[in-house]
Amino acid sequence: MHISVVITTYNQPEWLEKVLWGFSVQEWRDFEIVIADDGSGPATRELLDALRPRLGVALRHVWHEDTGFRKCEILNKAILAAEGDYLVFTDGDCIPRRDFLTVHAEQAEVGRFLSGGYLKLPLATSRRIGREDILAGRATDYRWLRANGVPFSRRSVRLALGGRVARLLDRLTPTRASWNGHNASAWRSDLVAVNGFEERMGYGGLDRELGERLENAGIRGKQIRHRALVVHLEHGRGYRNEAVLRANREIRREVAETGRTRAVVGLDRHLSGSRA
Repeated sequence: MHISVVITTYNQPEWLEKVLWGFSVQEWRDFEIVIADDGSGPATRELLDALRPRLGVALRHVWHEDTGFRKCEILNKAILAAEGDYLVFTDGDCIPRRDFLTVHAEQAEVGRFLSGGYLKLPLATSRRIGREDILAGRATDYRWLRANGVPFSRRSVRLALGGRVARLLDRLTPTRASWNGHNASAWRSDLVAVNGFEERMGYGGLDRELGERLENAGIRGKQIRHRALVVHLEHGRGYRNEAVLRANREIRREVAETGRTRAVVGLDRHLSGSRA
């Protein structure tokens, strides 16, 4: 299985570099990286140019001009640019554990999308993590993180679990398997069938909306939140807007009530010259 990892980013090159080092040491090696860049400045391109020959994996940069929050649009462009038949999605502030892609690849099923988990780190810990911590696996190690400022929580304990225990908890968890932008995957053909991400959506619920349309189309979510894990680096969020959140909730309400499967404004508007 050839995987395309789609990583979203916007003007966070320091965090993005840490994420890319995490993918450089993945156990699963048959993959490419597609950066879905919602208009970052030159620092991000310079970082990618510098890292490209050092990562040991194909790296593609899909970028458009910064005219405001257009995450769904750049994600659709990234889907069309991806060469893999199976797509794994995460964010440019989420460092993957070494077995992250292995779990997604092994758990992929026809008619399903996968819903993974995360551990949110304090800002001080996020800053403390360095390249060597990532390459050595310390950045996703439960004991190292606890010793470096991560408080105890049920979510943090997931990093200490594995094998049968993690599988059992994924089977027993009452949490719905939703589409999570930080950790989710699906067959490319299923994403194209539902017309990708809804570009009318701004920040807040845009990932869940895609999962809800996949469910309407008969593509059911599968829980891997205890097995496929990323650590989420802390940062500010200046793009929250209450009017946008209300509009997003209305779109999701309509999807739920009508059972609609395809995005009204989706990836088909970018199909010219792309691989469908």
